[in-house]
Amino acid sequence: MENRFSATGKRKNAIASVILKPGNGQRIINGKPILDYLKSDVLVMDVEQPLAVLQASESFDVVARVKGGGLSGQSGAIRLGISRALASIDENNQKQMRKSGFLTRDSRVVERKKYGQAGARRRFQFSKR
Repeated sequence: MENRFSATGKRKNAIASVILKPGNGQRIINGKPILDYLKSDVLVMDVEQPLAVLQASESFDVVARVKGGGLSGQSGAIRLGISRALASIDENNQKQMRKSGFLTRDSRVVERKKYGQAGARRRFQFSKR
């Protein structure tokens, strides 16, 4: 089990468990290749950002299990998991990840709907007469 680095990432309602191991740049999410799972180049690029900052894209394999939320939240959770795993490898990595803002958990979640309103902030149409 040596040379394996694991971490957990969260975003919105998604929770990702990420394992980083030395390899040739393979990315597997829930048993599928990354592009087959996320379906969008933008989301794939979002996930790859921490590895790109360290120029370590081809030196690590990423295996992630993710559940909850939608694809955008899941990609953010995987990104945070990868960043935390990279930060646990080396102190210099942690400094670079922190400076790039990848170790900060995005705590924004959907605001709840309130009673007497059409949505979280939207009101029902006002009628004077």
